[in-house]
Amino acid sequence: MTVNVPVAPTTTELLGRPVGSHPPATRKPGPRPERGSSPREGQRVRPLTRRQIEDHLQELGDLFAETSGGGPWAWNQARGDFLRRLAADVRRPGFELLIAETTALTGCAHGFPVRGDGPWWEGFDGYLPGRLLRLAASGRLFVISGIHVPSRVRRQNQDRAWNLARRLQKRLLTDHGADVAVTLVKRSDHRTVEALRSWGWRYVEGDTPRTAPLGPFRVLVLHT
Repeated sequence: MTVNVPVAPTTTELLGRPVGSHPPATRKPGPRPERGSSPREGQRVRPLTRRQIEDHLQELGDLFAETSGGGPWAWNQARGDFLRRLAADVRRPGFELLIAETTALTGCAHGFPVRGDGPWWEGFDGYLPGRLLRLAASGRLFVISGIHVPSRVRRQNQDRAWNLARRLQKRLLTDHGADVAVTLVKRSDHRTVEALRSWGWRYVEGDTPRTAPLGPFRVLVLHT
């Protein structure tokens, strides 16, 4: 599944310790214990350098087309649009792209750290509250501009630490020492919102259908 979001910045589709044995009345909220077979060992996650991204463009384009939904008739256009956006994003300072792989590419995620000013604000103007602007000024805000994973990652084990989308997004934040990630989602794209929220993303505090800023997009945030 690919989570599609807007241009500039362009974003696309997307722990804790196991809970102890407390009596039911005192059990604290938290992730469920990891039971059964975990795919963690079978999918290695690693970053690509800019040169390696260039070498893997065809594979990355194919992955995007396969996970973006729609039929083969739409793949060529979607693939081309994705590669053009990726070429723009890869030039941003601090840009990182992670891939997951077994014997083949199984997923990827990418994004970049942001500051309090600069061209990254295009597309986010009017959507971010002051506290997120302050995080950007301190270098602790990160834009996740794409999470591209198979549809089963959206449907299965969404709350597990080893869910591939969760692994990818957490690794991006950890690598850059960010406290919060942000992304934009089309207001009408309920499928994307459902996927992101199943992986721990939330609306900005105070964002309700009545109070959300007018416009085609909504902001989702992810805390470490």
